[in-house]
Amino acid sequence: MASAWLPANNSVKSEQEDKTVKNIMGIIYTADRENQLKELTAERAVAAVPICGRYRMIDFVLSGMVDSGIRNVGVITQKKYNSLMDHLGSGREWDLHGKRAGLVFLPPFTQSNNSVYTGLLDALHANLHYLRRSKERYTVCTDAHILFSAQFDAMVAQHEQSGADITLMYTRDPSTRRNSYGRYIRVEEDGRVSALESDPAVPHMPCTYLEAFCIRRELLITLVDEAVSRGCHHLTRDVLMEAISKQTMKVYGFENPGRAWPMDSVQSYFNCSMELLNKDTRDGLFPAERPVLTKLRDEMPTQHRPGAQVKNALIADGCIIEGTVENSILFRGVHIAKGAVVRNSIIMQDGEVLENAELEYCIMDKQSTVRPNGRLLATQNYPIVVAKNYIV
Repeated sequence: MASAWLPANNSVKSEQEDKTVKNIMGIIYTADRENQLKELTAERAVAAVPICGRYRMIDFVLSGMVDSGIRNVGVITQKKYNSLMDHLGSGREWDLHGKRAGLVFLPPFTQSNNSVYTGLLDALHANLHYLRRSKERYTVCTDAHILFSAQFDAMVAQHEQSGADITLMYTRDPSTRRNSYGRYIRVEEDGRVSALESDPAVPHMPCTYLEAFCIRRELLITLVDEAVSRGCHHLTRDVLMEAISKQTMKVYGFENPGRAWPMDSVQSYFNCSMELLNKDTRDGLFPAERPVLTKLRDEMPTQHRPGAQVKNALIADGCIIEGTVENSILFRGVHIAKGAVVRNSIIMQDGEVLENAELEYCIMDKQSTVRPNGRLLATQNYPIVVAKNYIV
C-alpha cells in the first residue's frame, strides 16, 4: 500500500510567533467567479471549496498573509458565506483572534437596492469604514479563486523599494492561461507594467495577473472613493487599466515563484487535484518554510482494514479503507467499504462508497453516498460531480 499525507501544519506555532508583525493589512475578496464551479459552489463560495484532502481555497492566501506578518485581515463576503464563516471561525488556527487586530468578517452591504457587489470596487467602497479605521500603512488585497503559495512579504518589500504606487502579483506559469478568462499583463525589464487585458478571447500578454496587489492604504481609499463617484464598479477595468494606459500612476509587477491554478471550472479543479498527487508538485504548494494552516478537526488515525489496497493516494485522518483506492484523494472521515473500488476520484469529508460500488473520475461532495453495487464511471475530461448530501 502506498498513501501519503501532509502535516496539519497548525503545530508550527513557535515559528509563526517569531514572525515580525508588519505594517500591512490584508483584504481577501471572496465574491468573484462563484458560479463557474457549478455543484461545488452551489452552497458555498469559491473561497470555501475543499481542496487537497483537508484544506479550503482561502487557507492558502490567508496563511500567506499570516506568514508575511499580517495580523489585520478583512474577509469580504457576498453570498453563500455560511460555510466560509464556519471554517474560519474566530481565526484561532491562524493566530488571528487577538483583541486589537485579527480576522474581521465584512458581510455584504451596498448602497444599492440589490445589495450585490458588481465588482471588487463596489465591495471596497462598501467597506471603506474598515479601511479608514485601520492603522497600517500598506494594504495587500487578493481574491481567493486562484490556488498558489503567495509571498506577500516579498511583494511588499519590492513595492517599498521601487517606489511604486501599486504592485501587481503575477506568474509566468503557462498553465494559468485561458481563452476568454483571466487577466494578463505585460511587464517591462524595469518591472513596470505597461499593459493589462481582462478576459481576452485569446491572451496576448505573457504574464498572468494573480489578482493580488499591494498599495498604500490611504491611496486605496482615495482611488475607491473617486472611482465610485464616477459610476465605476470594477477595480481592474475601471482603475488599474486606466492608470496603466494613461501612466497616471507607477504600476509595477512582482513575479510570484511557483505554480498557480485558477479555479475557473470543475475540470480545472479536478485537474489541479490530480496534479497534487505528485509529491514534487505538492511540495511546491506546501513549502516547509511557509506552512499552510487550516481548521483542526480531531479524528482517529485512518484505518486500513484487511483486504484494503491503496496506491498513490492522499488520505486524511478518520478514514476507514476496506476496498481499493487508486490515484485518488480522500478527505476526513471517508468510508470505502469492502469490495468498493475508487480510482482517479475525489471524495470529500464524510463521504461513503458502500459495498462493491465502483467510481472512476468522480468528485463526491461532503456527506454524499454511493449505494452498494453502484457504478459512477466517467472520463478525465468530464468528471462526474455528486452534490453535497446526495445519495446515488
